[in-house]
Amino acid sequence: MTSKSGLKKLVLLGAGHAHVHVLHSLAQSRPTDLHLTVIAPYPRQLYSGMVPGFVAGHYTLEQCMIPLDGLLARCGARYFPTSGVALDADSKMLTLASGETLSWDWLSINTGPVMDREKMEALMPGAREHALFVRPIEGFGQLWPQVAAMGRSRPIHLAVVGAGAAGLELAMAAAHALGGAGFPAGSRVTLVTGGAAPATSYPPNVQMRVIKALRRLGITILPDACTGVGPGEVLLASGARLACDAPLLAVGAQAPGWLAGSGLALDDAGFLAVNAFQQSLRHPHVFAAGDVASRIDAPHPRSGVYAVRAGPPLLTNLRAALQDQPLVPYTPPARTLNLLACGARYAIASWGKLSFEGRWVWHWKDRIDRKFVARYAS
Repeated sequence: MTSKSGLKKLVLLGAGHAHVHVLHSLAQSRPTDLHLTVIAPYPRQLYSGMVPGFVAGHYTLEQCMIPLDGLLARCGARYFPTSGVALDADSKMLTLASGETLSWDWLSINTGPVMDREKMEALMPGAREHALFVRPIEGFGQLWPQVAAMGRSRPIHLAVVGAGAAGLELAMAAAHALGGAGFPAGSRVTLVTGGAAPATSYPPNVQMRVIKALRRLGITILPDACTGVGPGEVLLASGARLACDAPLLAVGAQAPGWLAGSGLALDDAGFLAVNAFQQSLRHPHVFAAGDVASRIDAPHPRSGVYAVRAGPPLLTNLRAALQDQPLVPYTPPARTLNLLACGARYAIASWGKLSFEGRWVWHWKDRIDRKFVARYAS
């Protein structure tokens, strides 16, 4: 489909891992009849895989960032520094937080993980006012130095709510940082798991390694659920109150609320349902990748590993769609390499049922992460 101007209008909503790859490739080879628009609230991507290393003190915030301005300029893209708040898939109209509306011929959505403030407030009253949210990750990157500054002035108690990969890595990173040089002795970290054991989505051998790593860092594991957040405390399902200086919410992502009224096919949790081409089940001119989407034909965990891998096939099918060529199915890998940073320059790796750990694993992860950022930042 081509607009009246003769140009094919492609809108990229979000600048997640997959879209960064799309922009990088279009900067090298862009169709001459393409009108490209990018909607993203921040002029950079803060790479989530390196954020625990930033918290631990191994990286500066700048080392974790992929600037978008160079990619956007080389693509000749029109950029809107805002977010989408409403979508009408039938009329192909997108409403932005700035109040502007955009039409499109093709739309690709890669907005990254979302922590819906309203949903979180309903689950944990007081969270919006008193808790530190991990998402959006850019906001967390700006707020963490304030927590670290508080920890340098006096011993503090940090409560991390959530025992998935993000919560585990951030709890261990914070414990390492607060116990380091320049921090007074006595700070501590508690991991509020939600009732289950840490790392329940991993094989038993990985769970054992994670628990040992948490204990080495002196992190208290609390198998209880957070039911609310108050000034200086976390309320628990058991009825207890956990006093803390900073409650950090690192629970799972939710679907963006604006998807509900979009007309797009959604899964039971409200995420955008896509097929083997990463294409909407109901609207073939809409594509999606990353945490915002659910592969109905091939379910898999929402993680940065899968989001990164989705970039090349998404690009292939966007190019094919623009050229009226057949789309190419993409099969996500059955197994992925998962690397968990453990605060210090030490990490745990898992591949299927296999697992291993050590300083060499952290250096391996470090090389992978630095290479990813350098590829797109240059």
